[in-house]
Amino acid sequence: MNSIWELETFYRKRDIIIIGSGFSGLWTAISIKEKYPEKSVLIIERNNVPLGASTRNAGFACFGSLTEVISDSRKMGWTKTLELVKMRFEGLQKINRYFKNNEIDFELNGGYEILNNHEPLQQLDTVNEKLKVITGFVRTYFLSQEKIKKFGLGKSEFLIENPCEGSLHSGKLLQKLLEKCNELKVEFLFGTEVKSIDENIGEIEIRLLGDLSVKADQIIYCTNAFSSKFLAKEEIIPARGQILLTEPIDGLKLKGSFHYDEGFYYFRNLGNRVLLGGGRNQDLKTEETTAFETTEFLQKHLETFLKEVILPEQDFKIALRWSGIMAMGSEKTPIVKQLSERQFCAVRLSGMGVALAPKIGEMMAEMI
Repeated sequence: MNSIWELETFYRKRDIIIIGSGFSGLWTAISIKEKYPEKSVLIIERNNVPLGASTRNAGFACFGSLTEVISDSRKMGWTKTLELVKMRFEGLQKINRYFKNNEIDFELNGGYEILNNHEPLQQLDTVNEKLKVITGFVRTYFLSQEKIKKFGLGKSEFLIENPCEGSLHSGKLLQKLLEKCNELKVEFLFGTEVKSIDENIGEIEIRLLGDLSVKADQIIYCTNAFSSKFLAKEEIIPARGQILLTEPIDGLKLKGSFHYDEGFYYFRNLGNRVLLGGGRNQDLKTEETTAFETTEFLQKHLETFLKEVILPEQDFKIALRWSGIMAMGSEKTPIVKQLSERQFCAVRLSGMGVALAPKIGEMMAEMI
């Protein structure tokens, strides 16, 4: 049994409990506390540090590549596509306002996409016209052929640049968000797994492992790919992203964030090392999993990509391999909604959580 001290502090009833301490959970807590400073907010996280997509990604501040935007517009129409682009654009601006670049290694030095067919170029003007109201740029995407040689990407036919994309240190961003939450008096229970949830008249009870429970007026699920346990009715497909990082490379020419094949491949320089992830579309079924593993098949595939596309003339050694778990659906719009009188969710960020979470937090604060 718990002592009176524990029951009246750590396990006391809260106004709002958020499950999940990744980017969505933390930005949601910050937005709620800024709007309602008097509300008590508790975040429950089952791991000792945030785990999932937030600490296991490639550190992209994703705005989205040209072929990705074209593909989204075909799948879900321009209205939804532009809403999503606007959220990402504003989300990145918000990160920029809250934190100094050097605190989170934030570099908004533009992004690139490698293209080996000219078909998407025919849509360039149309896409730029539509994005103008969001970004303020006459040309959000433009050809940057002279940089192909500069970056050592000799095997690539076209290079498209966009100034809205960037990269950051995901771990440092999470630490800064945690600091901000502490400043705003958000409370945490780390290493605490939620067993079940009971919604009753007047309150909601969250049962934890080890016969503990804590009550709240409202609960928000920010569990992204790990939501199926709680949100069986929603379409949430886990998607594992595998990543590798090379040892330092002498005279590395690569600088910036790069995409290839509708965003399925993504790579960047981390100082003088190359960080590469993706290729999920080579083995989609296997990668629909919440298991944090790397597979020999995909890691070999990524190494071949590294050899052929990124470092055609250079030797390299792999220093690290890891994977993160994203959440996808048949379309990219996140699920941000009220589920019942006391339950809400902000999940399925389609691998764009870094940029989307700051705005999703605001949407949640409006909803509760």
